[in-house]
Amino acid sequence: MAVGQWQGWGEVYRDRRVLGIAILGFASGLPLALTFSTLTFWLKEEGLTNTSIGLFAAVSTPYTLKFLWAPLVDRMPLPWLDRLLGRRRSWLFASQVALIAAINLLGASRPGEDAWMTAVLALVVATCSATQDIAFDAYRVEALEERRYAAGAAAAVFGYRIGMLASGAGALFLAEEASWSAVYATMSLLMLVGVVTTLLVREPAARIGAESQSDAGAHGGGGRGARAVEWLKGAVVAPFADFMRRPRWLAVLLFVALFKLGDALAGVMTNPFLVDLGFSKTEVATVVKTYGLAATLVGAGVGGSLLGQVGMLRSLWICGLLQMASNFTFAAQAVVGHSLPMLALTIGLENLAGGMGTAAFVAYLSSLCNVAYTATQYALLSSLMAAARTWLSTSAGWLADSMSWPSFFALTALAALPGLVLLRWLGSAATDQWTTTGAGAAAAPAAPAGASSRAKDDTK
Repeated sequence: MAVGQWQGWGEVYRDRRVLGIAILGFASGLPLALTFSTLTFWLKEEGLTNTSIGLFAAVSTPYTLKFLWAPLVDRMPLPWLDRLLGRRRSWLFASQVALIAAINLLGASRPGEDAWMTAVLALVVATCSATQDIAFDAYRVEALEERRYAAGAAAAVFGYRIGMLASGAGALFLAEEASWSAVYATMSLLMLVGVVTTLLVREPAARIGAESQSDAGAHGGGGRGARAVEWLKGAVVAPFADFMRRPRWLAVLLFVALFKLGDALAGVMTNPFLVDLGFSKTEVATVVKTYGLAATLVGAGVGGSLLGQVGMLRSLWICGLLQMASNFTFAAQAVVGHSLPMLALTIGLENLAGGMGTAAFVAYLSSLCNVAYTATQYALLSSLMAAARTWLSTSAGWLADSMSWPSFFALTALAALPGLVLLRWLGSAATDQWTTTGAGAAAAPAAPAGASSRAKDDTK
């Protein structure tokens, strides 16, 4: 029996659709580092101040607002391409081609001479990337039957992480031997993997869910304006209204925004900090990107196991405190200086704690979603978290310029306290709900793979 179960498990991952999702996940994860961690390394080498580099965090804004144009990607056909490729593949193809052009233009910019132009082009890359994420999430859900959702989610996250590794560690390794423009041109060529896969996979069959049926009913009567109002009520107003009927909903939103604030502040300045300490691109790529990825994945596994053992509330407390404590290791690194063993310890502890915190936090976000509005409410919650990370962390560079590195990282650790205070208040108000995983995450629908991975990777 056990052998048969393992054979069935392996068969799922040999499914060509699951393989296609993994490759498209790679294309989804590739652009993120090019507008965040890899870009900050480049900016530091070009001589930009930490204050200026911190402001570049705002170029991630499209990831936080993508829910605003998600209905267009979901329902608006692209001329000619829609007939040729279908709704999902046409949006994937268009966003990927746009990304190739935008990444090349970003690499050809000169941040040391015209930082504003670099920022605008990074914003364009982020917008195209966020649009690809929307189309990819829709494709992933529709391409597989429900029994293969878990395999599809795992494949998407795996591909996404490999894509981030390529544009993070891979880009830094390459930058040791080539110019930054050549590095970005190479990354744009890697996007062709996604383009080819989009052309080879099949367009998923359209599925008519409850919301679509409601829309179809609305189309039966009334004018165009009335139908538009009905569509807006079902797609936009209803998920918000449902959430706002819950007790302490505003405090919940504040907690979502603040739980990973300390990590976000530290993340923006990690590469500039390491450059100041004299670490090379190769050292950063090896320890921070490659070894750090392994520590994050281990942390995510530990966090998921912890959730099942002690429940949601205790998991969030344990992970939140570990995240706060891990930021103090950066302060210790600043005191020690250029030391690879110390860097391995710092990155290992920080990424382990961050991975644990992300696992618990994504489960919490999932538990907040009403099954009737899962995709919309999860997108809104993850966008809120990303918005707080993007806009609040823009001050990180100014803070780093205003104080020593040990003081800065100690401050980022203390920035975790407001989220923990809110956790205490929310936990005391709903002790019964939090005591077991089944009351929250287990009863909730699974988080969309693309959304959860973005929520995870937007912090550092």
